[in-house]
Amino acid sequence: MPVIVPLLAFLTVASLIWGTAHWYVGRRLLLPLELPGPKRRRAWRLVIAAAALGPLTMVSARFIADAWWITPLRWVSYIYMGFFSVVFALSVVRDLAFGAERLVRRATSAKGAEDPDPARRRFLLNGSNAAFLGTSGVLSGFGLYEAHRVPEVVEVEVPVPGLAPGLEGYRIAQISDIHIGATIKGAWLEEVVARVNALDADLIAVTGDLVDGSVAERGRDVAPITDLSAPDGVYFVTGNHEYYSGVLEWCDEVARLGLTVLNNAHRVVERGGVTMVVGGVTDFRADRHLESHKSDPDAAIAGAPPADFKLLLAHQPKSIVGAARAGFDLQLSGHTHGGQFFPWSLFVGLAHPFTEGLGLYERTHIYVNRGTGYWGPPHRAGVPSEITLLRLVAA
Repeated sequence: MPVIVPLLAFLTVASLIWGTAHWYVGRRLLLPLELPGPKRRRAWRLVIAAAALGPLTMVSARFIADAWWITPLRWVSYIYMGFFSVVFALSVVRDLAFGAERLVRRATSAKGAEDPDPARRRFLLNGSNAAFLGTSGVLSGFGLYEAHRVPEVVEVEVPVPGLAPGLEGYRIAQISDIHIGATIKGAWLEEVVARVNALDADLIAVTGDLVDGSVAERGRDVAPITDLSAPDGVYFVTGNHEYYSGVLEWCDEVARLGLTVLNNAHRVVERGGVTMVVGGVTDFRADRHLESHKSDPDAAIAGAPPADFKLLLAHQPKSIVGAARAGFDLQLSGHTHGGQFFPWSLFVGLAHPFTEGLGLYERTHIYVNRGTGYWGPPHRAGVPSEITLLRLVAA
């Protein structure tokens, strides 16, 4: 019951939002066509079926995950989700522009002035609707390609004031938000691991959201991560999706595969006469799922010796305030996916203080990886996934 109730609440709210969006887009697509009664009813049945696809997929995957048709259903549902998101966003922008034009016309026209020719407006609606559907199809196809190719390496220099000479040029490889699950499998992860190892980094960081699903479901596909190798270690911190998937089991499994799991903890790296502290915190909202996993940057560095450089791995960028307070020099994060695809990439900054790339908060640098994989729709149009290679340099 404790699991079912939140799930039903989420499905109810999500279905209402999703259904309302389909009602809105359906009206804007179908009304200008002026279809006769029977065709109009068939078209609305199609809209209702499309709206039901997402909730049906969620429920089916949760309760009958072993059925042979679940994976194809997920692929169809997730691709459609990305396609519809673009259609919905373009429709809203178009209608806001039409609304603004109407307000300006009414304010500047003589009282009682008639609206422009209804036939012309209907032509504009039908034309823009066709353009939106075509654009969404093209973006979905390109986004699917971008999502499933092995990510390119993004090289970043991090300027550190007073950097110890022994750390000049130190290289850190970061992968994040891999989301091994229904549509991302072990063969793809093998290629990612090979590309990361080829970078010959000094240290590798895996900053959360490795999985979607339990160890029993996804353990086989996650196994290639055991091949990650770096002289100063491979480190892992939890993301929010680990807490949806059995976090304690996954921490044990990731440790068994050879990664160092940092749950509000640290390790000390010594090389070339310099000392570096590598800290890691649990997900920023972990205590909502497991009180003992409350995220705590101060605990992550407690008891550490004096160090020439202090690195924090934290899944969510929101941990940066605590990281700066605790005295870390650099925080590596993910979580945002950079919005994952257009147009949501335009709005992700409303929810997060840092959304992608290198930033600075007080004296602490932060780098936000756009995500090595994806979540939900296999769609990365305009926001390519990445493997990051960071290099420390003296400022």
